[in-house]
Amino acid sequence: MSPSRVEEGNTRGYICPIGGAEDKVGDEVILRRFVELAGGKRARIAVIPTASELRDTGERYEKLFRDLHAGEVSVHAFETRHDCEDERALTALDRATGVFMTGGSQVRLSATLGGTSVAVQLRRMNARGVHVAGTSAGAAFTSEHMIAYGDEGATPRAGMVSLAPGLGLTNRVIVDQHFRQRDRLGRLLT
Repeated sequence: MSPSRVEEGNTRGYICPIGGAEDKVGDEVILRRFVELAGGKRARIAVIPTASELRDTGERYEKLFRDLHAGEVSVHAFETRHDCEDERALTALDRATGVFMTGGSQVRLSATLGGTSVAVQLRRMNARGVHVAGTSAGAAFTSEHMIAYGDEGATPRAGMVSLAPGLGLTNRVIVDQHFRQRDRLGRLLT
């Protein structure tokens, strides 16, 4: 599951991993920058709240991106693998100039989206210039291999971390989230 090939004349979109607990009140610097990258007032942001167990996560980010003056914001609640094969959902997702994956459980993202038509489409969209951001679990899911679980602590130890397949937007890095806040240096080094 490698990144999709960039066709001649295209430029790959940015991958914007956000460690988690991003500023949603006040300056909203990171999210504001993502809206700018995606086209500002012409941006079409697709929010994927699959990682979250909270039912209102998609709506909260929809409001937040609207308040940041994105042109259009849509929520794509892919709750099952079957949802990820729906042609209408895939067509709607394909309109996005920016995709934002929320926090929650990266394992839920991998189990629901991994290997589906949505995952393939997200890789292709990024290869043709669509920017993809994720916060917390959404950030961890962007790489080809992701940290699924791991122990806390600064010192690496054998067996300290478990990996799982990620989305595959990049195969050059692994993204960890809440890094300093949750003392995760050891698991990343492992």
